[in-house]
Amino acid sequence: MLHRSGLQPSNFVPTRRPAHHRLANGARPAKRRSYVAVYASSSTNSIKLFSPSKINLFLRVVRRREDGYHDLASLFHVIDLGDEMEFSTSPYATSDTLSCSDPTIPSDDSNLVIKALNLYRRKTLQTMYFNVKLNKRVPHGAGLGGGSGNAATTLYAANRLLGSPASNEDLLEWSGEIGSDISVFFSNGAAYCTGRGEVVEDVANPVPLDTPMLLVKPPVGLSTPKIFKSLDLARRSTADPRGLLAEIATAKGVDQAAAVNDLEQPAFDNLPELAALKQRLINTGNFRSVFMTGSGSTIVCFGSDSVPAFLKEEQYKDLFISPARLIARKAGGWYTHSGLWME
Repeated sequence: MLHRSGLQPSNFVPTRRPAHHRLANGARPAKRRSYVAVYASSSTNSIKLFSPSKINLFLRVVRRREDGYHDLASLFHVIDLGDEMEFSTSPYATSDTLSCSDPTIPSDDSNLVIKALNLYRRKTLQTMYFNVKLNKRVPHGAGLGGGSGNAATTLYAANRLLGSPASNEDLLEWSGEIGSDISVFFSNGAAYCTGRGEVVEDVANPVPLDTPMLLVKPPVGLSTPKIFKSLDLARRSTADPRGLLAEIATAKGVDQAAAVNDLEQPAFDNLPELAALKQRLINTGNFRSVFMTGSGSTIVCFGSDSVPAFLKEEQYKDLFISPARLIARKAGGWYTHSGLWME
């Protein structure tokens, strides 16, 4: 339970914000006047949260925009491979502090966690700083959005610790300013995303949440900017994104024909061994489908979490391998691990 004694609301700032969030029927929520409150506190509050990651059940690149970005159409789903985060308010601090179990991850303003806290203060006019502890489990350069999940969890935690002055729609809207994938975590867990990924449409869970999956990632990561720079638009899929969404929902699963990711071409061009790994996983016959998520380099094996025998070969000794499940959240709450597998 959060301890909120000592919170003193001061001025309220009326704002109007267009929401990128869409309802399940595709309509935008009605415009509303919202208020943000500024709090001063002399007490310390803390909260521990699970910080999830995501996969793309399909990913279509619609076009290359004039500003150099790409418009996407993708079915995102939050998964239970995640990090552990602990947040506490620092009433007398003049800056945020971030400590991470992975010493290779920066803890300065370049980290999305710090960017999220700066964003939150700027939008809500809060003055509170925070101490954040991050226990990393999600690999980086994986296409799993682990850093984006950290940023979304940070926005949720800061808002909750300070009395929830911002709505879920506010957090979703603001998050697009610091990253394209962060917004998906403010969905119910399954989302059809367009634009750069920041336009989020909640969809009913298209696949049973207890569907087993196996995540396989080589030790080398892939740079998202490099992958998009290497994209050959002439080699993209021609599949209709809405058609893929309907196909997956009807089949209650991802068949190989629907497992489209237009970023596999540049990823495999840059890392041919990743294409070879995907084909070997398909050839086992153990999985309903095998596909890359995001810009790589993680391969998702859909339908089973059994580890194929060939992955014990010497050449694969440094792979990251983990089971995973799809997860959802209730309105107003945050994500928790499915509990269907243990590390």
